[in-house]
Amino acid sequence: MKSAVLKILVPFLFLVACNNNPSTSNDGLESKKDKGLEGKIIDLTHVFSEETIYWVTAKEFELEVVSKGETDQGFYYSANNFATAEHGGTHIDAPIHFANNKQTVDEIPLENLIGNAIKIDVSENAIKNPDYLISIEDLKKWEKEQNMEIPQGAIVLLETGFSKFYPDKMKYLGTNERGEEAIKKLHFPGLAPEAANWLVENRNIHAIGLDTPSIDYGQSQTFESHIILLSKNIPAFENLTNLDKLPSKDFQIIALPMKIKGGSGAPLRIVAILN
Repeated sequence: MKSAVLKILVPFLFLVACNNNPSTSNDGLESKKDKGLEGKIIDLTHVFSEETIYWVTAKEFELEVVSKGETDQGFYYSANNFATAEHGGTHIDAPIHFANNKQTVDEIPLENLIGNAIKIDVSENAIKNPDYLISIEDLKKWEKEQNMEIPQGAIVLLETGFSKFYPDKMKYLGTNERGEEAIKKLHFPGLAPEAANWLVENRNIHAIGLDTPSIDYGQSQTFESHIILLSKNIPAFENLTNLDKLPSKDFQIIALPMKIKGGSGAPLRIVAILN
């Protein structure tokens, strides 16, 4: 497994080191090919700003400008302070978020964050139903269509289509309200507990992610899918974007969160590399 991770990570790091003047597009979807990199890079991360969507009880993103402009010494200098909750925007849920004595953000093995991935597209049903529960049947349908089982050690991404509503809170969350009472008004798709349990019992996946605020659907009050997955040290990536740019298989994921000691979650920069 370590050799597989290195095959993915080394070309990526080579690109970062060599590309000192990268060409970027307005939509930030892809980067030019560089020597040592095979495939297109797709950014699956929402930008962090005052528009970033957070859980309705979490502290929202704040950016304080410390300095921006010419100094008395004649050079330009820019620096900021930022403050944010662990769980908001594109972020990771570490296992300890819902499972006592399980891995914190800094303890998650890189093998769970970097590796081969698949995408299961349920957007046709989910986009019409904000309370849609991704089912075992959805998972088995993917396997039938691809004529293969979900691979051992895969990172599984679930496309609901809801990222197109981001950052419109009413459409994306189901409510503009904040606070404990707003939790009851949340409406967005998620993974059914039965499907989460099926993955744990039948497919040895390394991580899971989706393009909604939570791996559990908005109306969940018990967060069973979180508990099932995280108790097995399977981290979750939430509030992803650009999943519609990915194929159903044959791509890799690099998902590197801020390495917060003891953290239950953290902001996440996640990219896909298409084969």
